[in-house]
Amino acid sequence: MKQLAILGASGHGKVVAELAELLGYHCVFFDDAWPELTSNGHWPVVGKTANMLERQLEFSGAAVAIGNNRIRQNKLIQLHEAGFDLPALIHPQAVVSRYATLGKGTVVFAGAVLNADARLDSGVILNTGCTVDHDCQLADAVHISPGANLAGAVKVGERSWLGIGCSVRQLISIGEDVVVGAGAVVVNDVPAGQTVVGVPARCK
Repeated sequence: MKQLAILGASGHGKVVAELAELLGYHCVFFDDAWPELTSNGHWPVVGKTANMLERQLEFSGAAVAIGNNRIRQNKLIQLHEAGFDLPALIHPQAVVSRYATLGKGTVVFAGAVLNADARLDSGVILNTGCTVDHDCQLADAVHISPGANLAGAVKVGERSWLGIGCSVRQLISIGEDVVVGAGAVVVNDVPAGQTVVGVPARCK
């Protein structure tokens, strides 16, 4: 059985591990809270980031299961530079177009839909039941929360977080480090670093 090292023993990590098991991996967690933290639900936590790097050859791949977009991005860069394989993990109950492109360390959860010619860069999270339509471009470490919906040709900058149940109109550009609030409806471009909420979405 393939061994997957997962960095980040959190609730999000549990969902990543369960998905990975469906894909045939045996999962082991690492977290910088070890040795105080020794388990994550059904899975053991066996060391910190440094221990994971030392044991690289034991694993056929690695995942970073950290919800914070900036930390996830930095850890993925660290693991990539150390030589870890960072597979994209796609839940069997997700719908992913054969014409979509998925970067290293991307995770696509159950019920998510990714349509033709969408492009995800590294470390993207497509969470449960979200939809990303044709020709969307999601930069590194973007998180699309459960039930969020992106219409066609939306662009999302690095580390942006689109909240649960939000909607984004076609052809919208969202800058880097943006937060879109839960249930917001984005009908205008959003500059970098902004938090937008409401219907229609406005800067907070």
